[in-house]
Amino acid sequence: MESRQAIEQKIKEIVQKIVNEYQPEKIILFGSWAWGTPGKDSDVDLFIVKKSEQSQFERIREVKRIIFGTDIATDVLVYTPEQVERRSALGDPLVKKILSSGRLLYAGT
Repeated sequence: MESRQAIEQKIKEIVQKIVNEYQPEKIILFGSWAWGTPGKDSDVDLFIVKKSEQSQFERIREVKRIIFGTDIATDVLVYTPEQVERRSALGDPLVKKILSSGRLLYAGT
């Protein structure tokens, strides 16, 4: 297993790549890396918010294409701001936990 510092650096590189090529509004780290409990097989979980007319599947596919070739297992959720608002209002436990306990890695202006 790579050191925590090495993986944190790779996370920064992945975030920068997504910011440069996808221009999201926000990127939030969630899951074991955000909660401070990664195991040797933990992947990196990213919650990305971006205005888009694409389907959720197409948005995820686009981000996966951008980060393809990075040597760290990454799982992404890509929601529109409207989806985040709606899921929060419905009490979606995952979205609520991400928003309350996730680690904000990027917030556009």
